[in-house]
Amino acid sequence: MLDTNGNGKRDAGWTEPDAPLDPNKDKRIIAGLYGVGPNPVDGSIWGSVTGFPGGVVRFDPKTQLTEFYQFPYKNAKAPVNGFSPRGSDISSEGVLWSVLSSGHVASFDRRLCKGKLNGPAAADGQNVCPEGFRLYQMPGPEFDVPAGTIGASAEAPYYVWVDQHNILGMGRDVPIATASQSDGLAALVDGKWVALHVPYPMSFYPKNLDGRIDDANGGWKGRGIWSVYSGRSQPHIEGGKGNTSKVVKVQMRNNPLEK
Repeated sequence: MLDTNGNGKRDAGWTEPDAPLDPNKDKRIIAGLYGVGPNPVDGSIWGSVTGFPGGVVRFDPKTQLTEFYQFPYKNAKAPVNGFSPRGSDISSEGVLWSVLSSGHVASFDRRLCKGKLNGPAAADGQNVCPEGFRLYQMPGPEFDVPAGTIGASAEAPYYVWVDQHNILGMGRDVPIATASQSDGLAALVDGKWVALHVPYPMSFYPKNLDGRIDDANGGWKGRGIWSVYSGRSQPHIEGGKGNTSKVVKVQMRNNPLEK
């Protein structure tokens, strides 16, 4: 429910998604979440909304109200345009990260919003806080697109995981995306990409990942991130017929010669 009448609370009456705004009522929206997670800072719930151009929602359990922000597509207020999210995760500071079908990893930071987030303008997700988005094109070749359209990486990211606890050793809150077209994972570290390739068997096709700390005092050996060769891709793994799904553990040494 969007607070389109701007009174700061969820009202008993509302307008339906296909109905015009009513200045005295809230607005109900339909939002199919693909990724969802809690903000550890304020307890709000965030998720990525599929479709075109898609967006992100924030649900406040205290007020029962929702905010909806569309990914900027051909929006002059946004420095980079992108569209159609899949998975999402959130940082320890409450920044939402998502991967886009346009070949981007995107962040949304509500703290960067400059205008009002409720009232009649809240119904226009394309123009509610476009300044909150930051988009980072993933490495690799681009699609050959007509002049004047949005160029995008041919990478096909499916999910993203945010390393809130510096499990991999690249820093706290580093987002790591599945790089399904390049046999690996892609970490965004201080605005630069670090590619984590799985060299063998070829055709590592990750769809998700997560981190685990087994020994908090064990250094890099006591922690790591985990991903899998997805079930739908076993026939395409190097070696052919008979291959099964595989689990991959990724760890980062402090230096290459460390044992």
